Amino acid sequence: MLYEDEWLVALDKPSGLLVIPTPKKEKRTLTSILNEDLKARALPYRLHPCHRLDKETSGAIIYAKGKSVQQKMMGLFHGQKVKKRYIAFLQGKPVEREGEINYRIEGKPAVTYYRVIEQRKEFAVVEAEPLTGRTNQIRIHFKNIGHPVLGERKFAFRRDFKIRAKRLCLHAKELNFTHPLTGKSLNLAAPLAAEMVRFLEEHAD
Repeated sequence: MLYEDEWLVALDKPSGLLVIPTPKKEKRTLTSILNEDLKARALPYRLHPCHRLDKETSGAIIYAKGKSVQQKMMGLFHGQKVKKRYIAFLQGKPVEREGEINYRIEGKPAVTYYRVIEQRKEFAVVEAEPLTGRTNQIRIHFKNIGHPVLGERKFAFRRDFKIRAKRLCLHAKELNFTHPLTGKSLNLAAPLAAEMVRFLEEHAD
């Protein structure tokens, strides 16, 4: 648990777990697990996700205690009033230490700002800030500039990588926004996932 109040809950989602079912109607998702626990504890509310994280992505995610609060939070996300920061491990060495990737996704404008935090022999550790919220935006953008996220299997092939990772090395590090009901400024941070920490330790130059 990263945060909880009367209206919102923020959690640190593990990699490999869906937030909600896909059209395949998976029964075990983060949302189903949370609500089964609430039901078992006889709590009167249910949790509703206010945004999405890919199955393979770990990190900070916000749930609302009720539909009306969910709508308010989703409004902040749609209005680009939630600042999102991610940590990603990228194949190779980006030419620019920081920059803005501006590639349309499915015909819609999509912009991601990034900066290299650390450059290692075979990969770079970067902080990414999506300024728009397109599906798979960060993964698509880094693939487009020739530096796919390590562990990528949807937008890159295994042969594209000189270094292998067991999971997608993308982590939702921070969410910054103004609480829609209290007006309080919130900065919710999820520590780097243990698997990604181990990866850095195992691949120290």
